[in-house]
Amino acid sequence: MLFIKGKYSSALEVLIEMKNQDVKFNKDTYVLAFAICYKLNSPESLKICSTLREEALIKGEVLSRRASCFAVALALNQNQVAKAISIFSQIMKQENIVCTNLNILIHIQANMLKTLIKILKDAAEGNLSKFVRRQEFSEEVLAKARKKVKDVPALLARFDEIYGKLHINGQVTTYTMDTLLCYTPGDRKSHMMLLNRRTVSHRTFQPLNQSLWAE
Repeated sequence: MLFIKGKYSSALEVLIEMKNQDVKFNKDTYVLAFAICYKLNSPESLKICSTLREEALIKGEVLSRRASCFAVALALNQNQVAKAISIFSQIMKQENIVCTNLNILIHIQANMLKTLIKILKDAAEGNLSKFVRRQEFSEEVLAKARKKVKDVPALLARFDEIYGKLHINGQVTTYTMDTLLCYTPGDRKSHMMLLNRRTVSHRTFQPLNQSLWAE
C-alpha cells in the first residue's frame, strides 16, 4: 500500500488520476486524500486539499470529521491559521481527542493564550459525572502550549498548576498529534486499503484535472 509504505507522492498521483477519470470519491476516499496531503505537508498539498474540499462542498457532499481534522492539521502545519479556524468551525461534533488537541493548537498559533489557559483549566477542574469521559491532551501539544506561555510569568505559573492537575486526573497521553490523527481502530477495515484497489490504470501519471494544480 502506497500510503502505509510512506510513498505519499505516488499515492497522491493515484488519487488525482482517479479524480481525472471521474471515479466518485466517497467519505473514505476523501479521508485518504486529505491524509496524504497532510503527510506531504507542503503549500502545494494544502492547495490540492483545499481544492478537493471546496469541490466536495459545492457538490453538497458531507465530509467526515476525520477528513476535516486532517485538513485543519495541514493548514496549521502550513501556518494558515485563519484557514484552520474556518475548517475547524465547520466540524459538527468536536467531542473527541483529535478535535480537543487541534483546538489547543489553534489557540497556540493564534496567540489566544488567555482562552487557551481557560480551556485547559475547565478541562482539569470541571465537575463531571463519572460517566462522562474527561478530555485528554497530547503531551506534545501541551509542551507547545508551555513553550508559548513561558515568557508570560503569570500564565506560565497558571499553566504549570493546570498541567499538574491534568496529569493527576490521567488526562495526558503520550500519543503525538500525528499518531492521534492517523490512528485506525483495529476492528475496522482501514480505508488506507483503498490504494490497493486497481481502479485506475498504472500508466505514467498525467495531471488531467488542471484545476487541482491551478494557481
